[in-house]
Amino acid sequence: MKILSSEENQRERVGLGMLERYTGSKQGDFFPYILLTNFDYYFNVFCKKAKVRFTSGSVMDTAHAPSQEISMINFRMGAPTAGLLIDILSYIKPRAVLMLGMCGGLHPKLQIGEFILPMAAIRDEGTSAFYMPKEVPALPTFRIQKILSEVLGKMDTPYKTGVVHTTDYRFWEFDREFRNRLEKERAIAIEMECSALFIAGFRRKVPIGTLLLVSDLPLKKEGIKSQKISTWVFEKFSGLHLDTGVRTLREIQRLKGGINLRQFQW
Repeated sequence: MKILSSEENQRERVGLGMLERYTGSKQGDFFPYILLTNFDYYFNVFCKKAKVRFTSGSVMDTAHAPSQEISMINFRMGAPTAGLLIDILSYIKPRAVLMLGMCGGLHPKLQIGEFILPMAAIRDEGTSAFYMPKEVPALPTFRIQKILSEVLGKMDTPYKTGVVHTTDYRFWEFDREFRNRLEKERAIAIEMECSALFIAGFRRKVPIGTLLLVSDLPLKKEGIKSQKISTWVFEKFSGLHLDTGVRTLREIQRLKGGINLRQFQW
């Protein structure tokens, strides 16, 4: 049994306090299998299907579904919040965390509504550097991605795999130099959280996976997401996206002890 130093004990107390304050839920309310989203629509659908109420913290909303033994957190947007959330979740030792996010499709053959299973993320954001050196690749937990792929296969749902680009730069679509760099990288999609989630998960030993939905095609003419397209995407594809996430965590629950990264200690 590892004995924590006084500094580690203080960090844990602060981290658990932040978790409760930011999410509005007590640490004991959380199930060890956690869905993440940054969209109110997904969160509201989850609460409706699970027939549960949610709690609001100072930053995030949280719902806990006893019927599924799954908690869901709506953490809003961006790498800083994503990294912080993984950091404070590490103190309740989740067995699996799965992010259901959206992305802009960069590959010319992608279509809106397709799923992407990221194999890695380009670290073009500032948060992950505080967790691990830049040389460390941002990779999801392989076992979660593998189970995700198996669930998608059973559901006969097609998906693409590849490297995604994570950025803090929200209005990049009108920056020609940035667009040129994206084309040279050959990333399949662009989004704002994956690399921070993966690196923070690696640093804090939190099993983390991601399934992304292509919500727009920003490199194409008239391809930038509008309010009309956004509403259509939510209504048409979010149900399947959410069901896939729940099914994946239910599959992981059947594994003894979930996915345990803490067996690998340095």
